[in-house]
Amino acid sequence: MAYVSVPKDLTHVKSKVLFGLTKRQIVCFGAALLMGLPLFFLLRGSVPTSAAALVMIFAMLPGLLFGLYEKHGQPLEVVIGQIVRNRFLMPKVRPYQTNNLYAALERQHRMEMEVKAIVQKGNHKRKTAKADPRPTPGD
Repeated sequence: MAYVSVPKDLTHVKSKVLFGLTKRQIVCFGAALLMGLPLFFLLRGSVPTSAAALVMIFAMLPGLLFGLYEKHGQPLEVVIGQIVRNRFLMPKVRPYQTNNLYAALERQHRMEMEVKAIVQKGNHKRKTAKADPRPTPGD
């Protein structure tokens, strides 16, 4: 008796459109074909056929890779974008920084003590200053 295995997680199942290919694969293969075939026929007259076929293969290779390659459910352009971002755009050294609540409370306490000392110093000067009995020149 024949049986078909059904995956447990159906979100990873991709719908096949034509010849067991997904829409993405058909579009990528079609773009590769539109790029590679005219290139082969243009080069076939001026270079040997094997060289024209080799150039066609290398011209079609990116389209085939974009259609087939997937890593962890992500297509090739997403993977390349992540590699470029991590290698070239992001800083090489990322220092570990935290917002330590205890250190913030200590800083706040030190600032409050400093303000308190300044206020007490100002009050002390006012209390120790004697009133000048002489009138000011404008009086």
